[in-house]
Amino acid sequence: MKTFLKSYNNHLNMPFEFEKLVIPTVILIKPKVFKDNRGFFLETFEENAFKEAGIPDQFTQDNHSKSQKGVLRGMHFQTTPYEQAKLVRAIKGKILDVAVDLRKDSETYMKCVSAVLSEENKHMLYIPKGFAHGFLTLEDAEVVYKCSGTYAPKSESGIRYDQIDFEWPIKNPILSKKDEAWDYKK
Repeated sequence: MKTFLKSYNNHLNMPFEFEKLVIPTVILIKPKVFKDNRGFFLETFEENAFKEAGIPDQFTQDNHSKSQKGVLRGMHFQTTPYEQAKLVRAIKGKILDVAVDLRKDSETYMKCVSAVLSEENKHMLYIPKGFAHGFLTLEDAEVVYKCSGTYAPKSESGIRYDQIDFEWPIKNPILSKKDEAWDYKK
């Protein structure tokens, strides 16, 4: 069941559409895109609108990755007290973005939620703290994402993509050595 929330930027009246997914704390964000003969303009973040939609995080770090088609980056997370919420978008190409709930007291523990993010649709995915995150490039892609905390190497962890109950659209993704080696204990 999908729940839609509307929020508006007070000073420019630019709407975002916030869609709560199957796991309602994971939110798909659809910014309004203004197109004309020059190109397009969209707002990718507005603190008040996001807070109104239930996204309270203050983002402190931005990341940018480039990957060829078939690369799977993930499933990554940081342990307490360095957990991170993320706001993810594809600025080139197309990805399948996936989050898995690691909150042991949650009704949706170990359940997955996903969304296709692309240069074309300009959607973003908000992933709260307590989730592992990863994405599969469906075509060559560049991805940018905000994190609510900085990278803490000693807190870094992950789950192999094939340890989660999710049907990936390809059988043998390209993985880093680190992503091949994750062994998550439930």
